[in-house]
Amino acid sequence: MDKRQAIGSWLSGPRAAAEEAGVDFGYRGEQLGLPQDGPGSIARPGRRLGALVVDWGLCVLIAYGLLTDGYGQATSNWALLIFFLMGVLTVGTLGSTPGKRLFGLRVVALDSGTVNPLRALLRTALLCVALPALIWDRDGRGLHDRLAGTVEVRA
Repeated sequence: MDKRQAIGSWLSGPRAAAEEAGVDFGYRGEQLGLPQDGPGSIARPGRRLGALVVDWGLCVLIAYGLLTDGYGQATSNWALLIFFLMGVLTVGTLGSTPGKRLFGLRVVALDSGTVNPLRALLRTALLCVALPALIWDRDGRGLHDRLAGTVEVRA
């Protein structure tokens, strides 16, 4: 291995270096029994982030327009509370928030397929803390999804 290959493997990360060495990781969601592409496959990070931005913007708009008289810390606090309530109610009943619906995503439970309100409560509470959502496994599931036993898939 020359210096260029060593630097290239360092820049591309440990997964690329392991794949180059012959390790087969499979596709995202294979261990969960999900398809590789199409409906029911693991949602990509770009779509998930887009849905989160739409949901947060909607919550800030509601807080700004209905509850506070300007944008400040109070607006952000109300927006977080609205985000929590919206997540629990919509994911627990419909399986998706307005942003997820717009981006063609839904949340499903791994064992039953439907998310009950208790799972939605746990998932949304951990999502509001933000740190569990930033810790991902190799399938692209955040820690909040792993602890709630859910996965975000394409609708």
